[in-house]
Amino acid sequence: MIEVADRLQEVQEYYFSKKLKEVAQLKAEGKPIINLGIGSPDLPPNPLVVQAMVYSLNDEKAHQYQSYVGLPKLREAIAQFYKKHFSVEVNPETETLPLMGSKEGILHISMAFLNKGDQVLIPNPGYPTYASVSKLVEAEAVFYNLNLDNHWFPDLEALEKQDLSKVKLMWINYPNMPTGANATKDHLEKLVQFALKHNILLVNDNPYSFILNENKISLLSIERSKDCCLELNSLSKTFNLSGWRVGFVLGKASFVNAILRVKSNMDSGMFYGIQKGAIAALSAPTDWLEVLNEIYKKRRELVWQIANKLNCRYTKESSGLFVWAKLPEGKTSEAFTDDLLYNKSVFVTPGTIFGSQGEGYIRFSLCANEADLQETLNRL
Repeated sequence: MIEVADRLQEVQEYYFSKKLKEVAQLKAEGKPIINLGIGSPDLPPNPLVVQAMVYSLNDEKAHQYQSYVGLPKLREAIAQFYKKHFSVEVNPETETLPLMGSKEGILHISMAFLNKGDQVLIPNPGYPTYASVSKLVEAEAVFYNLNLDNHWFPDLEALEKQDLSKVKLMWINYPNMPTGANATKDHLEKLVQFALKHNILLVNDNPYSFILNENKISLLSIERSKDCCLELNSLSKTFNLSGWRVGFVLGKASFVNAILRVKSNMDSGMFYGIQKGAIAALSAPTDWLEVLNEIYKKRRELVWQIANKLNCRYTKESSGLFVWAKLPEGKTSEAFTDDLLYNKSVFVTPGTIFGSQGEGYIRFSLCANEADLQETLNRL
């Protein structure tokens, strides 16, 4: 009998991979499922982006292997994008690295910096991939709790009381998913000082800054951040390009080069047309993003009404593609969401998939049209 690797013993199939099979089966049985669970943008990208990709297909080198570090114009577009929107200066040649999605970047970073037995600080609640990738590279996941009382920000005083000698890397994610919480400049300054003090690589996963967010801030805008920080970003959410699989990582040259040493052994470069589309997206005027946010505002109003119908509590100060809602006292996340799925044919995400601190919460996605949201209200 051929057995799987030991590293898979603690890693399960991704929740959405499993649950969406069940949702698909219910649909096949004729159930009128409305999906408010997954954050896959349903709106089309900017027409300029699609046009740029289509026009590129007849270019001489469009269908050949591409550079592991991406087109020079893409790296320049990334650098200009960060300078324009975050006032962050990066060298496009040495401090930017295009990725086939930021999810892959989480693995690349972990493989580049973590050894077996190293510890990784992971938010609870937080993106499940941080923990699963840490386990895949045989590092130890150490969870730090986020909660409403602390505005979903790490309790650094509590962390200081722990033995941090084996901690090599710390994941943060602001604007936060799943809670929608924002970090202030003061918050990020404290995190950078914490990372410097304990010689920890601090990585901010930052795909939600442009969605329903008035206060855009990058971790790399903080003084001395390049000494200990990386920032991941993605075009999936901001530009409705989730299926294109395009993102990037920014940081000082030695960090980026370490990631490249992993990446260059795992892929053969990003498709040329996708890179040309990404350049168009990053360089386009922001009025398209403003129109997109107006649509999300209307959807969020309806989601708030849905949450009210379910007697859930939520904050109106959050950012991103989701509404994080506190269930009525005594209700558990998975039982509540299963009841909605089986009795109302509405799929929402239980907070527990993001960690134990997600118990008693559910997450609604704004990636559903107004008609579906209104139909959900009608069903309730």
